[in-house]
Amino acid sequence: MPNPRPAATPGPLEGVTVLALEQAVSAPLCTRTLGDLGARVIKVENPDGGDFARHYDDVVKGQAAHFVWVNRGKESVTIDLKTDAGLDLLHRLLDRADVLVSNLTPGTTARLGIAPDDLTHRHPHVIPVEIDGYGRGGPLSHKRAYDLLVQAESGVCSITGHPGAPAKPGPPVADACTGLYAAISVLSLLYAAGKGRLPGPAPSVAVSLFDTMTELMGYALTYTRHSGLEPDPIGMSSPAVAPYGAYRTADGQTVVLGTTNDREWQRLARELIDRPDLADDERFRTNPGRVAHRDLLDAAIGAWCAGRDLATVQSRADATGIGNSRFNTPSYVNAHPHLAARDRWRPVETPAGPVPALLPPPVISGFEAPMGAVPGLGRHTDAVLAELGLSTEEIGALRAQGAIGPAYEGYEASEVHDVHGEGGTS
Repeated sequence: MPNPRPAATPGPLEGVTVLALEQAVSAPLCTRTLGDLGARVIKVENPDGGDFARHYDDVVKGQAAHFVWVNRGKESVTIDLKTDAGLDLLHRLLDRADVLVSNLTPGTTARLGIAPDDLTHRHPHVIPVEIDGYGRGGPLSHKRAYDLLVQAESGVCSITGHPGAPAKPGPPVADACTGLYAAISVLSLLYAAGKGRLPGPAPSVAVSLFDTMTELMGYALTYTRHSGLEPDPIGMSSPAVAPYGAYRTADGQTVVLGTTNDREWQRLARELIDRPDLADDERFRTNPGRVAHRDLLDAAIGAWCAGRDLATVQSRADATGIGNSRFNTPSYVNAHPHLAARDRWRPVETPAGPVPALLPPPVISGFEAPMGAVPGLGRHTDAVLAELGLSTEEIGALRAQGAIGPAYEGYEASEVHDVHGEGGTS
């Protein structure tokens, strides 16, 4: 049965306003994470098309899958920051904001006059968060950086795939993990501010994709530094432990089996695949030996799995305490019974109607993420500017001079998005 859904309660970040100058995935996932925790997120977009991730594809009822994924629960305001009037509006929004998150091209915030040093003087209460490719002060700092480029530069692709066929991990790991590190940093500073530990201007946060990925390369970098050996990519296996990999079953499925210590290996060999001879073989007694002879173990386990269907292999593995999983594709995961049984899907409104979305990973007792609407471009421009005290006539005048985008004429009924109230900082 689905879990009972808690009544709507204020999120832990209610009253926090986040201003977002963002594109693609890294910064949008940071701000969506903060929004999932109750913050109000105002996404400032270029009137000429907005966030370019809006146009990556059109598979979600005419909308892009990346954009729908990381932009729910935000308010879209279209402002032309190349105009003086547009910059003035941005500063008025910053007067009411607690956090500014950006991942613009290197040097853009400085040109706009909203770099961290600028905010220290004009908006000292705002936490500035800049996400970039390579961080400041290095020979690559000037370069554009995208997920694949950074994964290649940081060595990630060299240990992914198969020998002679390196690969990029499927999810945008550099973008996503950088966004999450940025969100963690914001949470830590908001906590410190709440404890009165930030007596001066708010500290700034800088997180780069390259630093994030070299951090996640921790095992590989440590191994190579101390062994002198370059690890080979080994597909669906682990460079650190063996046996650990994917094996075909008699019914054409693939099972993933893994051991992480000597005791598990003994159970796998003796109780699961009935090979006490392998359990007693001195070559396989310790993990380094098993890693060195991985091919022999994979052949033995593969032969055992090939003679049984997936259900039998998994049932036997569970009974003997051996970790296992089924190799799944996105189609299967969309209908995964474990997600359904735990009531993990929610409808999210979009300009084209509702779409299903997964709840964020943290399960916080008494609170459920608001799962607000994915905004149409400029959907909230007039409402947000009215909060700043601008009249309908003043908004119209700004529109006439090109400082803000056109009046929103998209889908209305499905985008009711009053989950945060007014929020913000007065």
